[in-house]
Amino acid sequence: MAKFRKWLFAGLLVLAPLGITVWVLEWVVSTLDQTLRILPEAWQPDRWLGLHIPGLGVVFALAVVLAIGALASNIIGNQLVGWWHALLHRIPVVRSIYSGVKQVSDTLFSEKGNAFRQAVLVQWPREGMWTIGFVTGTPGGDLVNHLPGEYLSVYVPTTPNPTGGYFVMIKTSDCIVLDMNVDEALTYVISMGVIVPGAAKHSPLQPAEPGQQPHP
Repeated sequence: MAKFRKWLFAGLLVLAPLGITVWVLEWVVSTLDQTLRILPEAWQPDRWLGLHIPGLGVVFALAVVLAIGALASNIIGNQLVGWWHALLHRIPVVRSIYSGVKQVSDTLFSEKGNAFRQAVLVQWPREGMWTIGFVTGTPGGDLVNHLPGEYLSVYVPTTPNPTGGYFVMIKTSDCIVLDMNVDEALTYVISMGVIVPGAAKHSPLQPAEPGQQPHP
């Protein structure tokens, strides 16, 4: 029974990541294949090829994105995009949703954007419990009038799904800068601590002793 259990878990360790990867890829491909439905029926590949080829929607979606990107990169396309943005900002309900989504997308996908700047160790959700957070900036606007001292804007992701989380503002002195890049920290969070990216070192300005209150 011991060998049977060992073989069972060894097989699961091999097949589980492979199965999940195939499932995710199949979902992505099947979802993007639905974009072909925007074409006229006579132009759809299934119609003139006589068979369904998985993945053509991925190629079509990529071509559309590249075409729009090329159009938006020139002067005429940039003006059209500007007019489109101005039109959407005049619609009462749409402008609130669109402006918020656009600010987030500009931060995440812009070449100059830097959504997650640094990985830090913070006490969350209470003192004595530590987790990884990502610095997104510093508080601004009227917030600085109510937050004495230096603060950082930190995003604390949930595990294993980092797309959900909490936005908090924490004193800079209460954040320990980690010697790991954002990708390594995200991997550590998603794996629930199973995949350790390496020995994390504390910043020289922060204490290295575990459990000790950090100070600048």
